[in-house]
Amino acid sequence: MKALIILAILATVGLIFLKYSRDKDIKKLLLSLGTFAIIISLAVVGNLTRPVIPIYIAHMILVIGAWAGLITYVFKNKYYWWLILSPVVTIILFLLLEFLEGSRHGILG
Repeated sequence: MKALIILAILATVGLIFLKYSRDKDIKKLLLSLGTFAIIISLAVVGNLTRPVIPIYIAHMILVIGAWAGLITYVFKNKYYWWLILSPVVTIILFLLLEFLEGSRHGILG
């Protein structure tokens, strides 16, 4: 599974640079790489939600959707910012639940 994730990351970066070599659009390259870094960061921060399995599964589905939004931008030039930033919703929901319910998971204190 880890090898598949690494291959997907390398394939995405390869597609971004392949598209750049054809189009020579530096703005699109930088926006794609920045968006990719944000998606990877959200995926890593999403491990915070692991104690609550339904939120974690929802977060992983939203990360995959954000990745699809990036690929859509690379190929079709349509930037769906709301889809790319959607994993933030599950992180906020988890932190809100931890605040209201208490930190029985040991995350916030």
